[in-house]
Amino acid sequence: MTTVKDCVFCKIVRGEIPSRKVYEDDDMLAFHDIAPQAPVHFMIIPKDHVDSLAAVGPEHERVLGRMFATAGRLAREQGSPEGFRTIVNTGRIGRQDVYHLHIHILGGPEPFGRMMPLPGS
Repeated sequence: MTTVKDCVFCKIVRGEIPSRKVYEDDDMLAFHDIAPQAPVHFMIIPKDHVDSLAAVGPEHERVLGRMFATAGRLAREQGSPEGFRTIVNTGRIGRQDVYHLHIHILGGPEPFGRMMPLPGS
């Protein structure tokens, strides 16, 4: 696994690698993805290094709850008022590229093509 010393997201948290910040507080950081897959695409990470969702324990409940609780407000502020997609890739099978827990937030106006109408609408 990645060490805190060479983890790219830990380097972003420490300010060693620049990022386009969306939000920051004592426990978490949100920043734009460098290769966006939608008009709105940012990530929310805990500032403390956690390898993946599989490594989460009871001691992480507060920060993870805050990360998810903040996601909606940040998505709306970034231009996704009608909804968004959250993705947490976990481990090799889950196609996790950076081994520091992160939540992808993707959205924007029709970021995934026009939605089919629901039956009866």
